[in-house]
Formats: sequence, C-alpha cells, structure tokens
Amino acid sequence: MYINHPLLQFSHLGMDANDPQTKDFFASPALSLSLAGVFRNAPKPREELEAGDEGTGGGGYEGEPAEISSENTGPRYQSDEAEVANGSGDEDAIDGGNKKKRKKNYHRHTTEQIRVMEALFKESPHPDEKQRQQLSRQLGLSARQVKFWFQNRRTQIKAIQERHENSLLKSELEKLQEENRAMREAINKACCPSCGLATTSKDGGVTTEEQQLRIENASLRAEIEKLRGIQGKTAQGTASPSSSCSVVSNNKTSGAPENYKGLFGLDKSRILEIAETAMDELIKMASSGEPLWVRSIETGRDILNYDEYLREFPRGTRKDCLLWKAVEASRESGVVFLEMNHLVQAFLDVKQWKSLLPSMVAKAITLDVIHAGDSETKDGIVQLMFAELQMLTPLVPTRELYFIRYSKKLSAEKWAILDVSVDKIEQSIDTSLVKCRKNPSGCIIEDQANGHCKVTWVEHTEWQKRTIPAMYRSVVLGGQAFGARHWMATLQQQCERIVFCMATNVPTKDSNGISTLAGRKSMLKLADRLTTGFFSCVSSYHHRSWQKLSKGNEEIRFMSRKNVNELGEPQGLIACAVLSTALPISPLTLFEFLRDESRRCDWDIMLSGGPTQTIVSLAKGQDRGNCATVHAPKSQDKSNRLILQDSSTNSYESAIAFAQVEADSLQSVMTGCDSSSVPVLASGFAILPDGLESKPIVITTRNKDEKGGMEGGSLLTIGFQILANPSPTANLTAEKIEAVTSLVSCTLHNIKKAMQCED
Repeated sequence: MYINHPLLQFSHLGMDANDPQTKDFFASPALSLSLAGVFRNAPKPREELEAGDEGTGGGGYEGEPAEISSENTGPRYQSDEAEVANGSGDEDAIDGGNKKKRKKNYHRHTTEQIRVMEALFKESPHPDEKQRQQLSRQLGLSARQVKFWFQNRRTQIKAIQERHENSLLKSELEKLQEENRAMREAINKACCPSCGLATTSKDGGVTTEEQQLRIENASLRAEIEKLRGIQGKTAQGTASPSSSCSVVSNNKTSGAPENYKGLFGLDKSRILEIAETAMDELIKMASSGEPLWVRSIETGRDILNYDEYLREFPRGTRKDCLLWKAVEASRESGVVFLEMNHLVQAFLDVKQWKSLLPSMVAKAITLDVIHAGDSETKDGIVQLMFAELQMLTPLVPTRELYFIRYSKKLSAEKWAILDVSVDKIEQSIDTSLVKCRKNPSGCIIEDQANGHCKVTWVEHTEWQKRTIPAMYRSVVLGGQAFGARHWMATLQQQCERIVFCMATNVPTKDSNGISTLAGRKSMLKLADRLTTGFFSCVSSYHHRSWQKLSKGNEEIRFMSRKNVNELGEPQGLIACAVLSTALPISPLTLFEFLRDESRRCDWDIMLSGGPTQTIVSLAKGQDRGNCATVHAPKSQDKSNRLILQDSSTNSYESAIAFAQVEADSLQSVMTGCDSSSVPVLASGFAILPDGLESKPIVITTRNKDEKGGMEGGSLLTIGFQILANPSPTANLTAEKIEAVTSLVSCTLHNIKKAMQCED
C-alpha cells in the first residue's frame, strides 16, 4: 500500500513499513473511515496546488503577485517531472489506471513565448484586453496566463528599481552620518585646548585662493616632469660615442619612453592596462540592455541596476571608499550634427573640448600625455587631464576631476572616448581637491550619412556630497545636473551651432540684417564670446570669492575683479552680482518671455530710449530660440549704443546673454571685421528645470509647447556686470555695490510682476 500524504509518512509516524503490525494497521477499515475526514479537511499538497492553478501561468493567487513563470524551472520541479515521465515516481499510477494520479504536469513558458512577450513589454508594459487576447492566440496561451506574466514582469522591474533606490538611500544615510561625525570633530578642533573658546578661524577648510594655487602647482609639476623627460631623452639621443656605454648601462633609470614615469609617478604600462580594462567596461555599458540597464516606465530613462553592475564588473575594496557616498549613473543616445572625425578631434584637444561644452566645463587642462598614439589618426592617445565642472549658479559647488582620457578606434566607422579616474593620482593629491571621481565613462561615436554621427554617452561618477541649497537639491541629487542627458543636450546644441556658423548656403530668413558671410561669421563669434563670458560670470568657479547681501527675501552674491590685459572686456574694476531663485513658471514659458522683443520693457530697467526693434537676426540652429540678435531703440534719437543678445536653448537648459556695445564697433563687426578686440561685458539669465517632474492634471491634445504651466517650475539665475571704475587699482565702493545688486533685485521684481507670480 502506498500513501502519498505528508500527514501519514512513515518517517513522521515513527513506524517501520516492513513491520506486519504496521501493514495490518493501515489495512483496517476503521482507519480508512477515520482518514476520510482528515483528507477532506487537510490542506492540498504543493504539487496539487500547482497543477490545479496551471491556468495562472505558474504563480500564486489572483489577489497577490505570483512568481515569474520563466523562473519556475528549478531542479526540484524538473526532477519531479522526470520521475513521472520515466515511470519511476508513482507506482499506483502505473499499476492501477483507475486511481488518481499523484500530480498533473503544469505549464512552463517556452523561450519563444517569453521572447515575444518581452518584446511587447518593452513597448507596452500595461497591455489592454485586446492585446492580451491577440497575444494569447499567437502564443497558444490563455489570456489569464498572459495577464499574470505581465503582472509578474512589472513586479520584478519595480523590485529592481526599489532595491537600487534603497541602496542609494542607504549610501546617503551613511554619508550624513559621516558628515555629522566630521562636523563634530571640526567643532572640537576649532576650540582652544587651554581655554575651550572658539578660535578666530573663519573656515576649517581651504580657501578658494588656496585651491587655485594647488591646482596651478599640479599643472606646473606636470610641466616640470615633461621638461625632465625631454631633457633625459635629449641627453640620451645626443650622447657622444665615448659615453655610449654609460648611456646603455643607465637606460633603465633614464628618461626612456617605455620606462618614463610622469606626473605623480604614474607607471605607463600600468596606466595603459587600466585604460584597456576600463574601455572594455565602457563598451559594455554603452551597448548592454537588461538586466544591466532597466528602462524606467515613468520617465523613459535608463536606470543602472547597480547590483547587476557589481556582479558584471567586480570592484576591489578601496581605502577611501568611505569618502565616495553618492553614485550617479546615466546613459543617453542622440544624433549629433557634426562629422565623426571632427568630433573625435574636438574631444582630444582640450581647448576645443571646453568650447564644445561651455556651460558645463569651467576649466580644463591637459597635465600630461602618457601615450602619444598614432600621430595621424589620434588612435590610442592617453592623456592625463584636470577638469572643473560647473552649474550656471554660484550656489552649487563645482566638481574637480583628475582623470585619464583614452581614445580608441573600434572600426572604420566607430570610435570610443574613455574618461576614468586612477586611484594613484588621487593618493598623490591633497584630498581637499579631490571631490569627484569617474568610473569608466565617456561616449561611443558612430559615423552616419550626411555629416551626422550617433553618440551614446555613458556617465558614471562618484562624488563626495556637500551642502546643496534646497532649490537645487532635486536637480543635483537626482543626477540631472551632471548626467548624460545634460552632456548630450549641450553637445548637440554646440555642434549645431558650429555647423551653422561655418555654413555658406545660409537662407535669407536665417541671416537678416547682414549681407556677407564674413559679417555673419564675425557676429556669431562675438555672440559666442558673449555667452561664454556670461557662463563664467554666474558659476561657482573656484577662484570666485563671492560675498552675500540680503535684499528683501532674496540673497544676492556679489564680487569684484580687475581686468588689466584682457581685450575682450572693458579694462578696469568690474563689479558682478548674481541671484538664483525658483519660479512657478515652466522653463519654456520663461525663456520665451525673456527673449520676446516686444516685452523687453517689462523687465529691462536699463532701457533709456523706450521700446526696441531688432535690426539683426542670425539663426544658430534649427530651433528658433537659438539665435543672435542686435536691438536698437525705436525712438528717433540716434543712440551710440546697441544691444547685442545671444539666446541658446536645448532640451535641458536655456540661457540669454546680452550687453550694450558701441554702435560703431558693432557696425564694423557686421561688415566682417575682427571681433576679438570689441569689449563686451555680459549680463543675462540662465534657466534650468527645477527637477520636480510634474504630471499634467488634465488630458489635452495640444502640443507640448502650448501647455506651458504643465511642465513644472524653473530655476532662474540672473547675473549683471558693470564697470565700477576705469582704473584697475581702484576699490569697490558701497555705491557700486548698491548699483549692481539693485539691477539684479529690480529685474527679478519686474519679471515676477510681469509673469504674475509676485510673493
């Protein structure tokens, strides 16, 4: 007799199956009647539950998430099926056909069924009833099985995202605890050990001037090491025949390229090995899909599955791992309006790279060339670089980076540009300067037809958190400020700007007011310099020493600087004031208001001649918001000054820079004269999204441009510069401070009044 129930297994009852008394006990009619009620009330075994619910696709009850059917293929289930199939499982099922089988075979999805459902899931995670019915007929499944498969898949992705968010929150908590401990230690150190009173030090950290000096020292050390290497190689190459023996004997310690150790004592072979390993990781990060990258259902962006990343690319334990608490990882793809070879050359030239990304790169230096690579194609170049990344506001600190840049030609139509930090560099630098490090990041550039190329940008950084103002916290901590989307949007805008500047077949509607190509090119160069000067004015670039001044509810930052030899700006003492604030207006609506010529009188308090008219308009891109314009007063009185304005916008940020320029100088530029000596002092606006992605509360068929207020709020930065004194040796007076700060505060008041969002 075979009894298949967990309540009556011999091992549970403590009986011997071969004992005659045991056989008589189970054969008794009384026991059969007693057990009938037990079996009716006992819970069903796991196998029968699975067999009875096979219509659910292998998982659970309707009211709660079931296990994913594609994962219910473990060894336990396979062995049970093998027993039934081979006839070695249930003896009664073989001997007596009239007896009920021990279990039914349940359904597993085939590889093809999973592939088809995965393809539909990427397009529509929530299929409707019609789609489920169509899919069930196509795959031979019931609509209920398809429904539960999609439910399980959504649950799995949500769990991955929650684990990633929990990991970030845990890291943030640990960082806050570490900051708390560091603050307590700083407070204790700031007290006099003898009397217990606070010392007179203003700040426990290094000053901005000290940071500037240390960075310059690092650059000078790089130059010294280069000269030593050149001197060593020259001495070796010009040695006399009589000294050839000594040169050969000392070859291992001389300046030979294969043994040369440059800045910070970096070993060339070790750096090349690190670069190759990091390049492999970058290529995988750029090309991989799930499970390494998970597409967010809400935002449509790729989210890095950090657990899968650590399994794919194991990280060794670093001594300084406690310093790096915030991890940012993002990926973005797009088409760039520039030829592949020109774009690669721009990345490898530090000046061109900085000009490609002026709103993000405040400073960039090539400290050393570790490997020269191919002199013609630039393949295999390895450079040691320093960069300081900025936001267009003085409230958010810049990020300083030391990293290796490596270029590699993957094929005739594909390049890879890698940026990665090296631990040995960071160990050789004052830790007060190392605020950020790059895991393998960069871009894959693929050539396409008609002078375009496709760029896939991967940005993966670790940074040491610092105090971020509340209004910028969502943008910075959410990874938008320095993420791949921001880099890509800026790159696309600047490449388009370059192409429009160099174009020779410009339509008349894109070049109003200027008849010659030379005049157009000269004007666009001047407008580009104007915007770059404005970006430098409003950022928190480390050598800026901002002072605070409160006016009403707003806090204005001001500073002064001296210009002695720079021809592109007026010589003398320059005063600058900047204010950043949040406004409940969409970035697009605010940008269109500020660049609207007919509404300039609503906010520009420096207009003395009343309304203005546009006399020059030059397009810099396909978006009409990217243009350079010249405005003149409408009044009959001839003014000797015109307003030069440069507007730029992309999918992430917008900016408007303007300056009053002498009419005679601007007229000469319009005819094609060199604009490098025309002095301009830039003021303007920088507009960013507030990072709080709002969902529309109504459904509408209108275009996105028409919805205005549904797009969330804006972060507006206003910056003004004035010539406080023609003499560079003069000091900034209280009158000039009041003048420049009043310009900022009054402009903000006028904007709020015009947009009906006053306090």
